[in-house]
Amino acid sequence: MDKLIYLDNAATTRTAPEVVEAMLPYFTENYGNPSSVYSFAAGNKDVITRQRDIIADAIGARGNEIYFTAGGSESDNWALKATAEAYESKGKHIITTKIEHHAILHTCEYLEKKGYEVTYLDVDENGIIKLDELKKAIRSDTILISVMYANNEIGSIQPIKEIGEIAHEHGILFHTDAVQAFCQVPIDVNACHIDMLSASGHKLNGPKGIGFLYIRTGVKIRSFVHGGAQERKRRAGTENVPGIVGLGKAVERAVTSMEERTGKERKLRDYLIEKMENEIPYCRLNGDREKRLPNNVNFSFRFVEGESLLIMLDMKGICASSGSACTSGSLDPSHVLLAIGLPHEIAHGSLRMTLGEDTTKEDLDYVVESLKGIIDNLRGMSPLYEDFIKKQK
Repeated sequence: MDKLIYLDNAATTRTAPEVVEAMLPYFTENYGNPSSVYSFAAGNKDVITRQRDIIADAIGARGNEIYFTAGGSESDNWALKATAEAYESKGKHIITTKIEHHAILHTCEYLEKKGYEVTYLDVDENGIIKLDELKKAIRSDTILISVMYANNEIGSIQPIKEIGEIAHEHGILFHTDAVQAFCQVPIDVNACHIDMLSASGHKLNGPKGIGFLYIRTGVKIRSFVHGGAQERKRRAGTENVPGIVGLGKAVERAVTSMEERTGKERKLRDYLIEKMENEIPYCRLNGDREKRLPNNVNFSFRFVEGESLLIMLDMKGICASSGSACTSGSLDPSHVLLAIGLPHEIAHGSLRMTLGEDTTKEDLDYVVESLKGIIDNLRGMSPLYEDFIKKQK
C-alpha cells in the first residue's frame, strides 16, 4: 500500500519510539522478577515504583493508589465486580449509562445475573447524561456509580466533576472509565471526587497489554486476580515490567505534550468537521460539538452502509472505524448511536475518525475528497437514495 492515513487512534495508537527504547532493556538486560530477593531482580521494584509515581502525578493521585493491570477492560471488571462483592452488605444497586464501553455493560449484565440491580441512565442527543436523572436514580442501596469520562465512539465528555460531587454527597463510590480521556484532557481525581479510574497504555502511544486502576485510599475493594502478593496483595501475577516501564514513559511523554498536542488536534478536528459538513450532503455530526475529545470526529451518512464505506476507505489507504474496535465484527448498529436517538438505518452509516499526533491537514483533505467520491458511489447504488432525490424534486 503506497499511502496510509491512520485515523483510528481510539482503537489503538502507534507505540512511540522512545517508549519502545525505554522498554527494551527490561526484556534483555534487566529481566529479573521484581519479587525475587537478590539485587539483580529487586532493583525492578524501584523501577515499578517510579512509574507509579509518574502515573499518579498525571491525575493528582498518590503512587500507592495506582495498581497495574492488563488494560482497560480488566480495570473496569475489577472496579465493578470487586466493589459489588465488597459492598454488597450495604446494597446491591449500581448506576451506569447506556453508552458505556462493553467492558462495563457486559460486567453489569454479569452482576445482574448474580442478583445485583443496575440502572442504565439515558443520554441526550449529544450523548451527555442529565444530572437530575442521576440524582433520581440514587437509592438507599446504591453502592456504585460508574460513568465513562468520555465516550469512545462519539467523543462526548461527561460532567465528571458534578457526577463525582453527587456521588460524594450521597456516600456512593464513583468509578470512571477514562480509557479515552486519560492524557487527552486534564484529570484531577480529588477535584472530581473520583474513587476509581481505569486507563490503558495503548491509547496514548504506549504498549498494549498494560493499564492501571486508580483506587482511592480507603476504598475497600478486594483482589480481582488471586495468587501471589503482587500489587500490595490486590492483583496477583508477576509484574509486566517492560509494559509498566512503557506505560510510565508514554504517560510522561503524553503529559508533557498534552497542551500543544491537543491544541493541534482540536484545530484539525474542527477543520475536518467543517469541511465534511460543507462538502458532503445529508451527513450528521454525532456527539457534543464543544464537550468533545480533541481528536474525535464521528459522522453518520444517510443512504450509506458503514461496512461498505470502511472497505472502500481501506482501498484508498485510510484506516477508520464505524464504532468501538471491540465490536467491529458485529452487524448490529452501535448501541451508542441508538442511545442518542438515531434510527437503525442512519446508525448503520456511521464513521468514526480519531486523529493522532502525526495527522496533517493534507491527510484530512485527502480523506474528505475520498469520502465524497465513495459516498456518491454508494448512494448511486441505493434505491432509497434515488427515491429520496425524486421526492426532493
